[in-house]
Amino acid sequence: MSGALLAAVMLVLRPGIALAGLTAGLLLAARLVAARGLRMRRRIRTGSRRGLRRRGRASPLQRSVAIATTAAAATVLLALFSYGAALTARSNSSLGIRSVEWLRGNGAAWLVSDIERLYYSVNAPSKGGPTLKRLPSVGVGSEPAGRLRPQVAEVQRPKAITPVIRPALPSEGSWHATQSRYASQPDPPVLVTTYRPDPSYPRVLAGVARIDPRRATVALYPGIQEPPGGAASGLPSDVPAGSRKRLLATFNSGFKPSDASAGFFAGGHLLEPMRPGLATLVGTRSGKVDVVSWSGGQRPGGDVAFARQNLPLIVNHGQPNPNLSDGPEWGTTVGNSTMVWRSAVGVDRHGDLLYAAADYRTVRGLADILIHAGAVRAMELDINSYWVTFNTYGNPGAAHPKKLLVGMDRPAQRYLTPDDRDFFAVFAR
Repeated sequence: MSGALLAAVMLVLRPGIALAGLTAGLLLAARLVAARGLRMRRRIRTGSRRGLRRRGRASPLQRSVAIATTAAAATVLLALFSYGAALTARSNSSLGIRSVEWLRGNGAAWLVSDIERLYYSVNAPSKGGPTLKRLPSVGVGSEPAGRLRPQVAEVQRPKAITPVIRPALPSEGSWHATQSRYASQPDPPVLVTTYRPDPSYPRVLAGVARIDPRRATVALYPGIQEPPGGAASGLPSDVPAGSRKRLLATFNSGFKPSDASAGFFAGGHLLEPMRPGLATLVGTRSGKVDVVSWSGGQRPGGDVAFARQNLPLIVNHGQPNPNLSDGPEWGTTVGNSTMVWRSAVGVDRHGDLLYAAADYRTVRGLADILIHAGAVRAMELDINSYWVTFNTYGNPGAAHPKKLLVGMDRPAQRYLTPDDRDFFAVFAR
């Protein structure tokens, strides 16, 4: 009977083993508390331990409780077995993240989301307050206090991002090369900058990178765990050692394809079918890249080298998506209006890629950052502090890795060893 009850829960209700295990654990805890209370009452009533001994045949209620208790204990054991398998699987994530991901993927996503929303709402920054006194050093020739070296200042770079907060800090919004060999050139393959995007939150800093596809190539690599079956593509889950001499930057991809019902194509392998209407970062075999609303079939054409989808466009024709304030699709875990770490990638009218990331941003705030930087189309990438990453490399061979923003949680060496999630890498042509 216990087995039949367990089977009914698993097959009919299908709560997910994590949620079932948590519920069963609570049931067992309640059963223990109730049993202890019953013993105490009997002891008080009889004045001795002899009253604790059951006599006679168990009642139907007692048998039902025994069946439920046995089924709950079996469920907890199954959950522990599943949890143990998740913890021992190949991964480069922390124990806490693996635990959260196990809960999220096994029926308890709503619980994790509620806890995250509560955490972020409690820790949301207050409006106003003192602004930053100086910007962190980014790229080459941006220190101290953001002052450029004379030979770099004379270089004609793309137009700087116009500061939003006045007075502007030294070098705010100005573009900087990421490697010394490009410092005196007008058109480095990767440029980076920072600026304060929101007068209401003057201590919030946005990081923006500009990637020139005429001087750099972009590649998509699967992770150890995401997307599932990534090993079938034949691609590694880190930057190949033989390609690191040309490595310029790496950055995070989007949500789990299963969370966003999104397509994934790389290495000639379709790991998740493409869906029409979803924002897609697509690269061709000739090296062109673009951010588009997908209108092709489930499988990309032969000229496509990679295609990664994630939700609808957040920017189109240089304007924010009018639905950015509706529904949870812009972050299935925390929604569209929660202020968290967010990242996105877009394309400007010249065909350059623009990557942007910032903490304490809603999806609309993220779209505004890309529009202000010149994006005509853009898509949200991954969110939350553990997943948002943009790293540059000061010298060939992936030497001297550096984060775009110091507040990014993961180390600058991320993606130089196999990573759980898929990611993009940028190489010099």
